[in-house]
Amino acid sequence: HVQLVESGGEPVQAGGSLRLSCEGSGYDKPNYCMGWFRQAPGKDRAGVAAICRGIGEIFYADSVKGRFTISRDNAKNTLYLQMNSLKPEDTAVYYCVADAKAVVPWDWFGGYSSRGQGTQVTVS
Repeated sequence: HVQLVESGGEPVQAGGSLRLSCEGSGYDKPNYCMGWFRQAPGKDRAGVAAICRGIGEIFYADSVKGRFTISRDNAKNTLYLQMNSLKPEDTAVYYCVADAKAVVPWDWFGGYSSRGQGTQVTVS
């Protein structure tokens, strides 16, 4: 049973930084793609960033390019999202996702078979 547990979400002032972490367990094979989605109140869930095995396979939503950085430590089965220059519009519940296969397009939430419970990020 694959489990993803997010952490790091908390209230922060605009312009500040946060680092989200997502620790995975229960894999029977390595995840090919891992990513972050977010859902703000009253809005649809949206892809934030994803990272897949292979050179150059990193994707970002236009709204976070240049501010957020996704990374993964395969040895620790942990995914990270470094968020800088945070804005109030970044306020949302952030979800970690993973799948053993390539997910195309990367921001197709339904393509990820494993999902975490979410962590709240509030920017004011």
